[in-house]
Parts: sequence; structure tokens; C-alpha cells
Amino acid sequence: MSSSNETPISLTRTRTPHPRPADSSLSFGKVFTDHMFVMNYTEEKGWHDPRVVPYAPFSLDPATSVLHYGQAIFDGLKAFRGADGTIRLFRAQRHAERLNKSARALCIPELDVNLVRRSFEAIVAADHEWVPSTPGTALYIRPTIIATDVMLGVHPSHSYTYFVICSPVGAYYKEGVKPVRILASDNHVRAVKGGLGEAKTAANYAASLSGQAEAEKQGYTQVLWLDGVERKWIDEVGTMNIMMKIGDEVITPPLAGTILDGVTRNSILQLLRDWGHKVSERPVSIDEVMAAGRNGTLKEMWGTGTAAVVSPVGELGYKGENIKIGGGQTGELTQKLYDAIVGIQYGRAPDAHGWTTPVKVTVAA
Repeated sequence: MSSSNETPISLTRTRTPHPRPADSSLSFGKVFTDHMFVMNYTEEKGWHDPRVVPYAPFSLDPATSVLHYGQAIFDGLKAFRGADGTIRLFRAQRHAERLNKSARALCIPELDVNLVRRSFEAIVAADHEWVPSTPGTALYIRPTIIATDVMLGVHPSHSYTYFVICSPVGAYYKEGVKPVRILASDNHVRAVKGGLGEAKTAANYAASLSGQAEAEKQGYTQVLWLDGVERKWIDEVGTMNIMMKIGDEVITPPLAGTILDGVTRNSILQLLRDWGHKVSERPVSIDEVMAAGRNGTLKEMWGTGTAAVVSPVGELGYKGENIKIGGGQTGELTQKLYDAIVGIQYGRAPDAHGWTTPVKVTVAA
């Protein structure tokens, strides 16, 4: 699509700013900043009227399309305040591109990628004082698109709203990276090829709730999803991509239509290749992983995602059998990957691949 460098983004500041919470009180997604970015789509005008406005509720007719047919997508990225005071977005370009990939899957008109990036920068600049400074904290950024036609009928909407909201979030691991217990489920399915598995859409997360609840009832932290046809090939863990080290090979399922093209996944694969590790994006079965766990060749296993960066797996359950991974401790490679990405995000380590974007702050008049 054409560049939108010159498209103006208007700014209307709130007259009732809220007090900012202490960094020590932050959790995830419970407090929101003073402003939001909003832009609208109609078939006559296309995407238009990009603006930063005071955070406020939307008014939706009960017949609004998104409430009935689930035509909604979102993404998620973070802004980090380094020790030098600089605020950096992590991989904003790739997140903007992925938003369009999700849009295509749900018949939502694509946005100009550059304008999406500018929307991230505009909202963070307006609410830069909300970016926490304690190591491990960040400003979570949630871009979303919803269908806004007022009509009951199963077809793509003709109008949409794109909005971006932000939430200051606490450290995911307040006491250091901790391994979790996961349960491989052959009773529940998250996605099937030809469906919405590779899109970041509300429907995928709704589909994950029952499997997650069952895993938690059995004392596990997350559910390990298997494919929806044979119930044997590993897809994702919870809402994260999954990786494992078997012998000297790091393996992760391929992007074959059922799993999300994770930005953290892509970053970790790049780092592993930079470091000379043997990396395979290939199908991997639950039987192969369980066998590797029994014979001691399953060295490490971890999930990857924006919220946690990496989430080490200390124990894997499947059909009544549980295997310990790495003695239930965080593996050396897992920890190294976490430290490397976090170092780049906060500006403590060289950004060899140009993944971070400094944000120019907006000072109120």
C-alpha cells in the first residue's frame, strides 16, 4: 500500500489526566493510560481520520456486527524505558505487518503499515509519562480492529474501527524466570489448517478457554495444543509459540497455517542462528517429545511470546504420564535467550538487527 508519512495524526489531550500507578503495583492489563488512538474505515473514504483522543468508552448499537459474528483482530507489543530514559518500541514494523496478515484472514481492509507504526509511536508519545521505568516493567500496546456495521447478516462488515490502547504492566517474572507445568491435551483443539490459527483474532482466544481451564483444574499452568486432525503434532502452548531442545537441535513447529507467526518466536530463531545453533522449523510429535523426555535427550523446553519473552517448561504431562525437563529448572539456553532479548528491549545490549524504534515524546503545552 502507499506510504502515509504525510498523513496528519491529530492530538486532543485529556482535561482530566489520571494519577499514574507506582511501578511496584503494576500487574497486567488492569490500568490504562489517558489517551487512545482511533481511526475509522468506510467503503467511501477508506481508512481515515487518524487521531489521538482521551481514553473513553465506545458506544455500540446492540446489532453491531462484531458483537454477533466475531470479526475482530488485535495485536500486542511493548514500549520499554531504558536506563538512559529513552523509550523504545520492540519490533513495531513486524507487529504492524502481522496486524495486516490477521486482517486478510478475516476479510478486514488492510491498513497502511507505516501509518500503523505511526499510530504506535503517536499514542506512546502522548502517554510517554505512563511508561514505567523499573526493570522488567513496560507499556503494553494493544492495537485492535472491530467490525462496526449495524446489521444482522453473515458477511464481512463494510465499516470498521481501528483503535490502540495502552496499559503499564509489571514484570512478568517478579522473582526471576520460573519454569511452569504444562499438559498436552488431546481432548481440546485450538485451530485447524484452513481456519484462523495463524491470525491473532478474538475467536482463537475464545477457543482456548476450555482447554486452559481443564489444564488448570489438573494443576498445570498451561495447555500444550496438538493439531486438530491427528491430535499428535505439537502446535502451541497456551497463547505462546513453543520450542524445545532435543539433543543439539532446537525444534519449533513450522508456520503451516495453524499457529501464530510470533514476533518473539522470529526474534529467538534469529538469535539462535546468529549464535550458530542447529535450528529446525519442522513438525514435531508429542510422542517424539515424550520419548526424548524419557531417554534424557529433551534438554530444554520453553514458550515464546510478547508478555513473558520466554516461559520455561519444567514439567510436561500427557495421558497420565509426567516428565521432568532439565530437572525442573530453567535451562541455560532459555535463560540466555531471555537475557538477550530483554537486553535489546531496554537498550542494554547492541541492537544488531534494528529491532527497536526510539519514540520522540510529545511535551504538553
